[in-house]
Amino acid sequence: MKLKTIMMVSAVGASVLMHGCKSDQGKSETGSESSNFEVECDRFADLQVLRYQIPGFNELTPKQKELAYYLYEAANCGRDIIYDQNNKNNLLVRKTIEAIFTSDVKDKNEQEWQRFEEYAKRFFFSNGIHHHYSSIKFVPECSFEFFAGLVKQADADKLPLAGKSVEEFLAMIKPIMFDANVDAKKVNLASGIDNVKESANNFYEGVSQKEVEAYYEARIKKDDPKPISWGLNSKMVKVDGKIIEQVWKVGGMYSASIEKIVGWLEKAVTVAENEKQKKALQLLIEYYKTGDLKIWDEYNIAWVNDTESRLDVVNGFIEVYEDAIGKRASFESVVSLKDLEATKRIAAIAKEAQWFEDNSPLMPEHKKKQVKGITAKVITVIQESGASAQSTPIGINLPNANWIRQEHGSKSVSLGNIVHSYNIVGAKSPVMKEFAYSDEEVERNKKYGALAGDLHTDMHEVIGHASGQINKGVGDPDQTLKNYASTLEEARADLVALYYVYDKKLVDMGVMPSLEVGKCEYDGYIRNGLIVQLTRIQLGENLEEAHMRNRQLVAAWAYEKGKAENVIEWVKRDGKTFIKVNDYDKLRKLFGDLLREIQRIKSEGDYKAATALVEGYGVKVDQVLLKEVRDRFEKLNVAPYKGFIQPTLVPVMEGDKIVDVKVEYPNNFLLNQIELGKKYGFLPVKN
Repeated sequence: MKLKTIMMVSAVGASVLMHGCKSDQGKSETGSESSNFEVECDRFADLQVLRYQIPGFNELTPKQKELAYYLYEAANCGRDIIYDQNNKNNLLVRKTIEAIFTSDVKDKNEQEWQRFEEYAKRFFFSNGIHHHYSSIKFVPECSFEFFAGLVKQADADKLPLAGKSVEEFLAMIKPIMFDANVDAKKVNLASGIDNVKESANNFYEGVSQKEVEAYYEARIKKDDPKPISWGLNSKMVKVDGKIIEQVWKVGGMYSASIEKIVGWLEKAVTVAENEKQKKALQLLIEYYKTGDLKIWDEYNIAWVNDTESRLDVVNGFIEVYEDAIGKRASFESVVSLKDLEATKRIAAIAKEAQWFEDNSPLMPEHKKKQVKGITAKVITVIQESGASAQSTPIGINLPNANWIRQEHGSKSVSLGNIVHSYNIVGAKSPVMKEFAYSDEEVERNKKYGALAGDLHTDMHEVIGHASGQINKGVGDPDQTLKNYASTLEEARADLVALYYVYDKKLVDMGVMPSLEVGKCEYDGYIRNGLIVQLTRIQLGENLEEAHMRNRQLVAAWAYEKGKAENVIEWVKRDGKTFIKVNDYDKLRKLFGDLLREIQRIKSEGDYKAATALVEGYGVKVDQVLLKEVRDRFEKLNVAPYKGFIQPTLVPVMEGDKIVDVKVEYPNNFLLNQIELGKKYGFLPVKN
C-alpha cells in the first residue's frame, strides 16, 4: 500500500509560478545535497513539477553505484507499460505528441501552441489522457484544426500512422484526444454501475464486472491460508466467447519492455550487495519470465527478508488502485538507498509494533497475537517510474498479500528526500493561513507540522497496514469488500496513525516532544478531510479516489458521531467556512471507535457495512461548500497537485566497465519526457 501526499502545508504547498528551474547549472554530478538546489521546476494547469536531490549517493561504493544504475535502468524500461495500462490509446497519443515535438514544426499562433504544449505536459505528468488523481479525461484547449496542422507538419515516419493516410489518422485520433465523453474516466468507482465496463483503463476487454467476479469466485478458495493474488499481472479479455488472461511476462503481453527489465535485473544480480538481495532479484527475474504468481509470492518473502542491504528496489505490478475492483496492478518501480540517520525515528516505532497492536482499540479477536518481521526505514529515492511517477507516494508498505505480512512481515518506508522537497515548497504556502481556523493552529503547524506529517506517514505504513488480522475462512478484502477495499484499508491505516499520534507513548519513546504534535495532526487531518482536499475536484463532482474518500470518511464520521458533544465544530466567519477541533481527547476516542469498526468490517468481510460507511461518509460532496472552497483557493495561485521530474544516472565508463555513476538533475520537464520516450519506447502502439 502507498500513502499519497496529503493536501497540507507541512507536506504540500504553494510556489512561485515558474516555467523552468532557476539556474544551478541544471545538473549536479556530486550526488551530494546542495543548499542552492532549486526545488521548483515547472507550473501548468493544476500541476507543479518539483525536483529532489539524492543525498548520500556519493557515499556509495562503486559497486553499489553500479547496482543502483542497473536498477534505475530496469525501472525506466517499464515506462511504456503504465501508459498502456492506463488506457489502450495512450501510446498512440504519446507517439503523436513526441512526433510533433521532434519534427521541424512551425506555427505562428503562439497562444494555440502554448495550449498544445500545456496539454502535452499534462499528458506526460499523468502518464496518459486521464488526470492522474481525479481519473477524469482532459482534452487539449487548442483547437482540433490547430492540432491537425501540427500533425500535417510532423515527419510522417515519426507518426504512428499504421498504414493510414494523415487524414484518416486525424479522423481516428480526434475523438480519442478531443472528445471528453469518449473513455471519460480511467477508474469509475460510482455505485450502481458496471465498474469494469465504465472504467477506461486497459485491464479488461469485452467482459463485465459480474463475469470477472464470477471467474475468480470459481477459482479462489476463501479458506486458502496462502491465497494467490489472481489477476495481479494480466489483462482479462473475451475471445470467441471465452474469457482468457493475457499475462504480462516475457513472451506474453508487454514482452518487449519486460525483456529489457529482465536484462537490467540480470546485470543487477552480478553486483548484488549480499546473498539475500541476490536471491530476491533472481526470483523477480524468474517471475517476469514465467508470470507465475506463486513465484511472485516467493519473491516477496525473499524481498522482506533482505533487511541488510543499503540499496533497495520496488519493481513489478504492485498496487491495484487503478482497477475499480482491485484485482489488477499497475507497473511501478522505486529505487532507493537507506537514510541511516533518519531511519532511527521510524525504526523506533517499528520496534514497538507489538505494543501498539496490544494496546489498540481493536476487538481482541482481530488483533495479531504476534506481529512479525516489520522492517522500517527512511529511504532516499534514486528513481521512480510507472505508477510512482510523476505523482509519488510519500510512504510505502509492502508486500500487499495479507498472509505474507502475517507470516513473514513487511517493509515500511518513508520517502525522506521526497518529503523534504514538498516541505521546502510547503513552507511558502498561503493555504494554511487561508483555511486554518485560528492563529494558534497556524503557529502550531509552523512548529510541529513537518514532524506531525512524518509521524503520521511512519505509523500509517509501519503499524497501520501491518495491524489487525482477517478471520479464518474470510477471503481477502479484494474478494469480500470489492471496490471499497482500497478506501477502507487506507482509512484503517490512517486511523492507526491518528490514534497513536496523540498518545504519550510517542513522547516517552522520544520521537515527539509533546502532545502538541498530535493536536497539530488532528487539526490538519480534519481540516483537510472536510475542506482543503476539495480544492482538488471540480464543481459537480463527488469523490472517487481512494485516499480522498478515506480522508473524508474519517473526518465526516468523527464529526457526526461527536456532534452531540461538539467535538468538532463548523464555524462561519467573514463569509468563510472553517472547521475546528474542540476536544482532542474525545476525538481520539472517536478515531479508536472507527478503527475498531473498520477492522471488524475487514476481518469479517462485511460488504454491506463497507458500502454504508464509504457511500454514507466518503463519497458525497457538499456542492455549496465546494464552490466556496474553490473560490478561496483560486485566489491563492497555488497548484493543488505536485509531482517530480526524475534525476538521471550517467555511468562513467572505462572501456566496457562502469567505474562510477554520476547524478544529473534535469530542469526541463517536457524535454526530459521526450528524451525518455526516445530511450525507453519499446512497446508498439497496440498491445
